[in-house]
Amino acid sequence: MKGIFDGVRVLSLAEQLPGPYATLLLADLGADVILVERPAGGDPARAFPSFFRAVGRNKRSLCLDLKSETGRTELIALAADADVLLEGYRPGTMDRLGLGYAALSARNPRLIYASITGFGQSGPSRMRPAHDLSYQAVAGMVFGSAGAPAAMPEIPLGDLSSATFAAFAIAAALYGRERSGHGTAIDVSMTDGLVSWMTPYLVPHMSGDKAFEVFDEPAYGIFTCSDGKQLTLSIAHEDHFWATLCNALGLPQHADLKAKERRRRRAELHGEISALLARQPRAHWATAFDAAGNIAWSPLHDFTGVLQDPHFRARGLFQQLPGGEEHILQPVQFSAYHSAIHRGAPGLGEHTAEILGRDRAPVDGAIKAAG
Repeated sequence: MKGIFDGVRVLSLAEQLPGPYATLLLADLGADVILVERPAGGDPARAFPSFFRAVGRNKRSLCLDLKSETGRTELIALAADADVLLEGYRPGTMDRLGLGYAALSARNPRLIYASITGFGQSGPSRMRPAHDLSYQAVAGMVFGSAGAPAAMPEIPLGDLSSATFAAFAIAAALYGRERSGHGTAIDVSMTDGLVSWMTPYLVPHMSGDKAFEVFDEPAYGIFTCSDGKQLTLSIAHEDHFWATLCNALGLPQHADLKAKERRRRRAELHGEISALLARQPRAHWATAFDAAGNIAWSPLHDFTGVLQDPHFRARGLFQQLPGGEEHILQPVQFSAYHSAIHRGAPGLGEHTAEILGRDRAPVDGAIKAAG
């Protein structure tokens, strides 16, 4: 089977994590992703080799000096034959270089030109520099509870969500191009994406309602077992999940409690559940809960636990490269299309001659030594 994006060429000028993760999703599905990197050092993420390897696989690397006229000329020539260009500079940077959407689409009307920035191409904050903590904060995602100070987020949700939105938007634009024959510019804002993720919370707030909460359920939380290992119960409002849990824990007297009563007695019920779970190791409860068959639970894994989880292994989520390093496969699978990891991350400028053509000399001065 072929990849769904076989034959689609993507020029990626977006660095760090948002652009690389977006193009990782496309590359796993067959797109020819070319990293257009600065000659002196390339993507700053290369300073963290394992991080770069994680998001750089299935791609080729080309070094161009876009500060030089000849380097820009080479990029313009490449964009004339490309399907997608993805960039992550501050608004206006590419226009000042003569590499904006208007300039490149004039030569290639079918070009899909995606830009990922922190705050988007318009608005009063568009030129503000920031990183993920600030994106989450302004989107209302960083908050405390019951007067507690706000908790620092540990996962870069702004980077990862914008990457996913960018990949989705590029796929949608490719479909739209098949119908219209024309490309488009795409404006991906990290903060807009996070505000969109807050829809279930912000929309009720707009109408003066309280957002739906699950944290006041007694069987929604993290619990510690006798061996010190932890598991999660995630019964949000379902009476049938609650009844099965109570029977599995030996608490049949509580099985018929409805959600409203459970919430009223949360502290008492949560305490009983915690005490029971602390009497046996996690493996005991894993066997009991899976045997019951209708309990919302999972182990709380560290990184090693994730990699060893038999479910993920059975799903084929991890794939080993020829050198022995394991990677995480594209998370969405198609029955009719191929998705695979076929090579590791490229060396800086490794494919420059290959991309520009071995039989012709590049425009003088366009390429500089990678160092």
